[in-house]
Amino acid sequence: MTESKPRRSDATRAAILAAARERFAADGYERATIRAIAADAGIDPSMVMRYYGNKEKLFATAAEFDLRLPDIAGTPHEAVGEMLARHVLTRWEGDETMMALLRAGVTNEAAAERMRSIFAAQLGPVALALAPDPAEAPERAGLVATQVLGFALCRYVLKLPPVVEMDGETAAGWLGPTLQRYLTGA
Repeated sequence: MTESKPRRSDATRAAILAAARERFAADGYERATIRAIAADAGIDPSMVMRYYGNKEKLFATAAEFDLRLPDIAGTPHEAVGEMLARHVLTRWEGDETMMALLRAGVTNEAAAERMRSIFAAQLGPVALALAPDPAEAPERAGLVATQVLGFALCRYVLKLPPVVEMDGETAAGWLGPTLQRYLTGA
């Protein structure tokens, strides 16, 4: 039985995506260029265009992101807010993809739409499972997203000193009750 070698195109795509994630995180969507991403990947810019078509499509692919929300099935409903706050804080720490997506989402409609779809698809089921009225689940998920994204913007992008200086437990202690109210409150 022969082992199949990875195709060179797979390695090129992986190099482009890694370079794109780093460049979008460092420069934001607007300032990142195909030329710079290609240089970072050590390839010709035409290869980036060949595989991804344009910067928006490259960004959408590079910005694939899984919040990896924990299974809430075994968690008492009254503890879900703080558990999610802790999880989200841990998930955001040092994640270049989320930083790039957050920065770009502020100025670019395609990036903003990507953020909306990620949060709706991944937070929606949690809100649906916890909402007293299932019809309110989309609103509740949206409110949770406002807290999570607002906190991330202030802590990781704007770097507001009091928010940056909070340790994770303190931050979760502040965020948790708000997330809890948005998910389960009357």
